[in-house]
Amino acid sequence: VQLVESGGGLVQPGGSLRLSCAASGFAFSTTVMSWYRQAPGKEREWVAMINSIGDSTTAADSVKGRFTISRDNAKNTVYLQMNSLKPEDTAVYYCNTWLGVNYWGKGTLVTVSS
Repeated sequence: VQLVESGGGLVQPGGSLRLSCAASGFAFSTTVMSWYRQAPGKEREWVAMINSIGDSTTAADSVKGRFTISRDNAKNTVYLQMNSLKPEDTAVYYCNTWLGVNYWGKGTLVTVSS
């Protein structure tokens, strides 16, 4: 199993970023996928989840209405569109799936600052 995140960077408050997670080594199209984040000095927290076929999503209250999770099963990729970014969104963002055990990518850093 391999999960590789990309798309992080420095963005000003109010800006947007789209994160990607390329997955391999498992049956991606039948697997629920999630995004988590970990801010400096804080616990890792769940951000959003999408079901296997992409027609059902949920998101944490802190990002609801601003972040959208989606997936392309033909590309084995899950996305996180982040709009109206705030400084408190600064964190390392991780792609996750559970296949009897949790699998994580190495993360991509998002910094929201002016």
